[in-house]
Amino acid sequence: MTKNFLLKIHFWRTKYINDQAFLIIASIIVGIVAGLAAVLLKTSVHLLHRIPELYQKYFDFNLWLIFFPIFGIILTIIIIKYLLRGKIEKGLGAILYAISRKSSKIHISNTYSHLITSGITVGLGGSAGLEAPIAVTGSAIGSNISSFFNLGHKERTLLLACGAAAGIAAVFNSPIAGVIFALEVLLVEFSIPAFIPLLISAASGTIISKLLYKGSIFYLISNDWVMNAIPFYIVLGIVCGLISVYMKRTTLSIETFFHNKNLKLLKTISGLIILGLLIFLLPPLFGEGYSSIESLLKGNFSEILNFSIFESFKNNAWFILAFVVAIIFLKVIATALTIGSGGNGGIFAPSLFTGAFTGFGLSYFVNTTGISHLYITNFIVVGMAGVLSGVVHAPMTAIFLIAEITGGYSLFVPLMIVSALSFFITRIFEPHSIYTKRLAMQGQLLSDDKDNNVLLTLNLTDLIEKDFVVLKSNDHLQELIDAFSKSKRTIFPVVNENMDFEGVIYLDKVKNLLFKTELYNKFVISELTEKISTIDISENMGTVMSKFEKSNLWNIPILEGNQYIGFISRSNILTYYRRTLKKSSSFF
Repeated sequence: MTKNFLLKIHFWRTKYINDQAFLIIASIIVGIVAGLAAVLLKTSVHLLHRIPELYQKYFDFNLWLIFFPIFGIILTIIIIKYLLRGKIEKGLGAILYAISRKSSKIHISNTYSHLITSGITVGLGGSAGLEAPIAVTGSAIGSNISSFFNLGHKERTLLLACGAAAGIAAVFNSPIAGVIFALEVLLVEFSIPAFIPLLISAASGTIISKLLYKGSIFYLISNDWVMNAIPFYIVLGIVCGLISVYMKRTTLSIETFFHNKNLKLLKTISGLIILGLLIFLLPPLFGEGYSSIESLLKGNFSEILNFSIFESFKNNAWFILAFVVAIIFLKVIATALTIGSGGNGGIFAPSLFTGAFTGFGLSYFVNTTGISHLYITNFIVVGMAGVLSGVVHAPMTAIFLIAEITGGYSLFVPLMIVSALSFFITRIFEPHSIYTKRLAMQGQLLSDDKDNNVLLTLNLTDLIEKDFVVLKSNDHLQELIDAFSKSKRTIFPVVNENMDFEGVIYLDKVKNLLFKTELYNKFVISELTEKISTIDISENMGTVMSKFEKSNLWNIPILEGNQYIGFISRSNILTYYRRTLKKSSSFF
């Protein structure tokens, strides 16, 4: 019944609305739905934040800083395990993988699972951000709406990016940054026609957000920049780049530690305890941390010591500076522990947070020592862009996002200097962003190389040929003769009694034996078997093509472990390659 209904919708749509016009309509739908999702997430987090706020009004001791984040993560773990059945993939890496390996298809559960889990994690104090979850949610919305209307791979990819753009735009009320984020992070292959749906979707999401959610992250009109501050902006750019490298390496190291399933429960408990202690000692690590940034922007520097055991040092400038340095280096650990222990969130907000404290720390140090006099608010704003640019490898996103959400349009030159330097420094040490490094290590990442991108979209399992007659290693030459009479192939895979692959027999290499009947029962197949290069079913197409080039073979066996599955041929790859290339030539 449902299938017939969908077919009727598809028929009506293709009859009365052409593809280009419908893509615009679909981008509006995606933008509205993603905008609603962003409003729902922001509202739920705002409401959940009131629970610890009410608690702190009635109790003097600060143990709530430990209790609420741990409780939020435990609740998230329970929801993921028992309600979502473990079907959730955290982070934008999963979206990039879906684009490169799953034809941009994202499971429908991602349209709501990240809203629930990240809202609880961050709303109750988990030290992470909401931007990656809303980008994943928006991407899932775009992917599933395109599948509902039976759109093709390229259109689905574009609407996926539209959903992410709308989600980011709605969270920050920054449509330009949303569009640029989609282009820099998700859409490796960009075409001008794709720009229009992205703009419309981001604008739709922003409109919905402004209509339904009146809050704003920051309220700021920054000072204009001055020439004598340029050397300090250069220093800030370099420092932001180095901190970005530290953040990426630390995050991935802690993620790897938690991904190892050994002593999983012990790791989770330890992670929660350490996280609770970190937030107790450094309260600005609680939640996204935007309220602490707001305090710094307003010049209320000592407020970052509120609710901490160090409140008595509020008037000590050097202690505030040491406190800030500790926060800079421990925020990423708190975020990684939040996510690794079972919570859900992203690195986007922690990057802004760390950048803000980096900019503040540098300018506050310069002003305190009397080296020069700097506008601290400017450095806070520019520092946010610097670390975000380095961690995410998206300098244009960082520049326009910070300019939009802080009103810092007069700071475009410092924003460009710091973002570019941070990006450049980070690329020296880490060629890939925090979202793409793991995928790149696995060879699953789309790049600027269009040939490689087409190869990555090919699915190895779709290319396997299984019409080969399999011989046993203990068979005699007679079985090869029988196989030859049944097969159209001239290659015969050989396996042992356990079906483990042993090698192949090339017919042209044993043809001198075919007509010597007296040898049929004398030669054993294992004596005629030749060892050749093999491919594991888990390998990507880039590796497959590399093996074809090195071996100079036209057919290579595919194995799963040691078990023979079939063959893959160069000619079959070429056929699929040309077909995929033709489909991917345009978004329309």
